[in-house]
This record gives sequence, structure tokens and C-alpha cells, in this order.
Amino acid sequence: MNLKIICFAAAVSLALEITGTVVAATGTTLAIQKGTEKYEFAIDPATIKGSAELKVGSTVTVTYVMSALKLESASPSKEETKASPSP
Repeated sequence: MNLKIICFAAAVSLALEITGTVVAATGTTLAIQKGTEKYEFAIDPATIKGSAELKVGSTVTVTYVMSALKLESASPSKEETKASPSP
């Protein structure tokens, strides 16, 4: 299977949503508390819907995508080694 297809499928499947209480907010970061766990997000102010101000104590729902910016491999994987023809 093509690596690009696998990466795309993984990115699509990792779109997640979390609802919690705002504990801190700046122009580019947001921290929310859900139960005993704290989550921090980098945000683009242009993507915020509803109230332009995120106030501490308000309840928000964050839809986010986990994505990798760069992947590197130090050695070939077992699949690549098996796929290579032997001399």
C-alpha cells in the first residue's frame, strides 16, 4: 500500500473532539481542563467559531487533528528490507 495513502488515512482517522473548561487562553494557545486532565492546543484565531474571546471558565468544544510535520527513519523497516531484491 502506498505510504501517502496510509498517512492520509491516519490523518483523517485522527480528527478528534474534546469538550472542557478553558483554564488559559492567549492569541495562539488554548488550555482546557477535562476532569483531571489538562490539554493544550496551538490555535489559529481565524478558525475560532462563535465568541471571538475565549474566557477562562467557559466551556468549549475543540475539534482537532493530530498530524506529523516530518517523519524520518534511521534504518529501513522490515517491510522495505523484505521488498528489496537480494543480489
